[in-house]
Amino acid sequence: MRRNMKSVNEKEFLADYFSEYHKVLVGSDVSNEVIALKNLLVKCQTKGKKAIIVGNGGSAAIASHCSIDFNKAAGIRCMNFNESSLITCLANDYGYEAWVEKALEYYAVPGDVIILISSSGKSPNMIRAAEFARSRGLIVVTFSGFSRHNSLRARGDINFWINSKNYNVIELFHQLWLLSVCDLIAEIRTVTALSSTKKNSELPTGSNSIPTAA
Repeated sequence: MRRNMKSVNEKEFLADYFSEYHKVLVGSDVSNEVIALKNLLVKCQTKGKKAIIVGNGGSAAIASHCSIDFNKAAGIRCMNFNESSLITCLANDYGYEAWVEKALEYYAVPGDVIILISSSGKSPNMIRAAEFARSRGLIVVTFSGFSRHNSLRARGDINFWINSKNYNVIELFHQLWLLSVCDLIAEIRTVTALSSTKKNSELPTGSNSIPTAA
């Protein structure tokens, strides 16, 4: 026997749905964290180091998207661990909870920035990765949600946290915040390049005190 269910009020559902995103947006000022991560990545690039972004599921997709944009748009050398052969090999040999840790052991070098994404902040492989990175003196940046005192957030040097338990809301804002860092770096690079071009165009082409070729 079919249950007699009330129909969904679609307008009401969408109003509530978008209201939740708006509430998180206006209630989350991460400008200090964005600027701190921007400075960290620029310094990392200047020293010839790289960023590594890692996540599970939807967070892995965010890692792929943002690592490409950091390379292409911001000029920040960045990689992720989303190669299926890498994940399945390390998870098979060392267990899923340890595969990110092992990947960092193989690919991370001192001075790298490690960005770990976990909506709940409770993913065992991300927590172990954070602990390993800190033990090697690597800089750890975390993106999480759910509890303010989640385990991943407690292990980061810079922490982006969302006061939400809705996975879609958390993942959307994690991506938004990462891309805001990327776009900020790209904008600064563009403005600096234009300023340099303008200054060069204003320099005199010759000097009376310096002989030129006949």
